[in-house]
Amino acid sequence: MSDEKKPANFIRNIIEADLAADKNGGRVHTRFPPEPNGYLHIGHAKSICLNFGLAEDYNGLCNLRFDDTNPHKEDAEYVDAIKRDVRWLGYDWGDREFFASDYFERLYEYAVQLIKQGDAYVCDLSPEQVREYRGTLTEPGRNSPYRDRSVEENLDLFTRMRAGEFPDGAKVLRAKIDMASPNINLRDPAIYRIRHGVIHHQTGNEWCIYPMYDFTHCLSDSIEGITHSLCTLEFEDHRPLYDWYLDRLQVECHPQQIEFARLNLQYAITSKRKLTRLVEEGIVEGWDDPRMSTISGMRRRGYPAAAIRDFCDRIGVSKADNSVEMEILESCIRDHLNANALRAMAVLHPLKVVITNYPEDKTEELQAPNHPQREEMGTRTIPFTRELYIDRADFREEANKKFKRLVLGKEVRLRNAYVIRCDEVIKDENDEIIELRCTYDPETLGANPEGRKVKGVIHWVSAKYGLKAEIRLYDRLFTHPHPDSDKEVDDFMVHLNPDSLRTLTACFVESSLGNAKPGDVFQFEREGYFCADAELCREGRLVFNRTVTLRDTWAKIEQKG
Repeated sequence: MSDEKKPANFIRNIIEADLAADKNGGRVHTRFPPEPNGYLHIGHAKSICLNFGLAEDYNGLCNLRFDDTNPHKEDAEYVDAIKRDVRWLGYDWGDREFFASDYFERLYEYAVQLIKQGDAYVCDLSPEQVREYRGTLTEPGRNSPYRDRSVEENLDLFTRMRAGEFPDGAKVLRAKIDMASPNINLRDPAIYRIRHGVIHHQTGNEWCIYPMYDFTHCLSDSIEGITHSLCTLEFEDHRPLYDWYLDRLQVECHPQQIEFARLNLQYAITSKRKLTRLVEEGIVEGWDDPRMSTISGMRRRGYPAAAIRDFCDRIGVSKADNSVEMEILESCIRDHLNANALRAMAVLHPLKVVITNYPEDKTEELQAPNHPQREEMGTRTIPFTRELYIDRADFREEANKKFKRLVLGKEVRLRNAYVIRCDEVIKDENDEIIELRCTYDPETLGANPEGRKVKGVIHWVSAKYGLKAEIRLYDRLFTHPHPDSDKEVDDFMVHLNPDSLRTLTACFVESSLGNAKPGDVFQFEREGYFCADAELCREGRLVFNRTVTLRDTWAKIEQKG
């Protein structure tokens, strides 16, 4: 086990008991088994951190396996995206990249073995009839009229299914278990179904029958020598079926399935089906839209991978379903960015300031720390000129003592620069303020003279050297903490936040940000944390996404509500 002691949880307790008993020969071997039918989301991040993290902590192995048994919904694009996301989170699977489709021939042989043992049969019932025969939670099912076919007939029909002789839905191979079982998953579940006319991203058109997930998953685990098969609670009722297949086939390796509570993050959706709908209906710009709960969306928004790992550690692992506050995730993001993000200045709502006693042709190069607590991060040069921009919210013609910014006739300090006083306000024909006339004190660079009290400090950008930028203010995509489980509405889309994205196109950032690389994250002083957009920062275009605010603004909104 690694030197760093991790918090105990029931899965770690199981693993440590297994190691103490020398179960599995002292091995710990996990796997992360995504279906390549969409992009990974924050819930998958928890599973990734759990599976790879446990393997790392106990000097074991973790496989990356794609459960690719439904070619109708799967695509190589999703395979590539999944690998990119896992690597970005900081994990590596070495040479242990597998596909369930790697085992299709072997799975077919296992199915044949079940038929020969009298544990599987070919059924001609339609999907509607199968549902009718299955029964309900309170009533037992009925045996299929095809359940007692001979082994020879079943082998012949299954061979012909593979050969493509039957159309989709005409026949399925089913396990012969117990149609009266209180666990509906054991009422003769399907093992293979027919799928014509699809090209599988790994096997092409080699197969026209495909194994079902429950059959494939447990046997893939066994083939790969997995010791602890971790999955979310919705698979708890599937565990008897997981064990039934492995017991009937008498495999050498019988992994232990262990269920844990999935991540239910407030104000977010963690359903691939619903995330797909958001993409397909154009509600968001794509799978990597920074409002999405996908890993790619969080990466584009500027969330650090280390912060997501910290979040997954912080929320822990349990058997009980729970709801995790978005504030916990955002707190992890802030903690990491506060410690590591470079500082910069940006004016989102510019108001022009003219310093009347500063020479028109002068440019002064001022030094500012890249991080106030980390000298090793160095300094940057900020040009100071006669004309500047400050934020409109930082000025009032009249204000009470609580307003600690610029007021007509009073002073304020410019961040990393001088103290200025506002002497005059210039307005347009609509009585809108368009310019401030100020004077500066050349003796105030770096410190206030004795006896002068300046309460406020505001940020600014040189009008001459500042760079025009587009700022995207991303917020939570939903206004309801549980958008996909609100029983009072029929459609989670009614909870979409109309203000989840506000785009500001007339912003200015300091000149040092001209060197920002896509994906770089900065703290715009007094504004929040912002990331240079990985998709839009091209050919001199500057676009910054708000990663997270400096403080939790939603807590105040919820308190008022």
